[in-house]
Amino acid sequence: MNTGTLYIVPTPVGNLEDMTLRAVRILKEVDLILAEDTRNSGVLLKHYEISTPMRSHHKFNEHETAPSIAKRIKEGENIALITDAGTPGISDPGFLLARECHRLGVKVVCLPGPTAFVPALVASGLPCDRFVFEGFLPPKKGRATRLTELSADPRTIIIYESPKKLIRTLKDLVSFFGEERPAAVCREISKIHESINLSTLGLLYEYYSANQPKGEIVIIIEGKESEKVRKNKEYQLFDKI
Repeated sequence: MNTGTLYIVPTPVGNLEDMTLRAVRILKEVDLILAEDTRNSGVLLKHYEISTPMRSHHKFNEHETAPSIAKRIKEGENIALITDAGTPGISDPGFLLARECHRLGVKVVCLPGPTAFVPALVASGLPCDRFVFEGFLPPKKGRATRLTELSADPRTIIIYESPKKLIRTLKDLVSFFGEERPAAVCREISKIHESINLSTLGLLYEYYSANQPKGEIVIIIEGKESEKVRKNKEYQLFDKI
């Protein structure tokens, strides 16, 4: 009996034109699409005339559904996993299903494609040769410990944040990293109102305290280095809101 394949398919984080030709083809050919929110994904599928059946697969049910889905793939179905935006598994459901498929000996294929932190990092003007992706910081328990560890990390640090929590997070970053640490606030990647503000944590905190941001946010923070090296750098605050 031939087993099927789990396809992990990235979807646009903003501009629908970021969808790859291969991604469209795979979504048309598979037997089933697992979507984080079928209503949101329905807009994308309609745009590309994809009529493949969909089923909900999200963080609230993936623990229960992953084993049965992996079994269906092992029995011969080809199934694609997508999320509302970006690459499944990156701060979104995906890891549990991929792991279960590997456990059953099922082939897993992840297509290259959109994810918010890569364009934010590369366009930020901060070092991108070595970096650590943190996703969302712990909201309470463990937050201070994690920030202390990150403040000493020499690599560029990437954090996801919501607009409502940005000011609090910037305040915490100033407390743990210092107000002079270079950083960038990247908003609405690949969307009409995309903006990237390169400055210092102190100035970014002041600015967004007076100007409430909108849209999805990626924070890029330069890694720790000597004060002697850092004093040779100058950053200005700019924004397009």
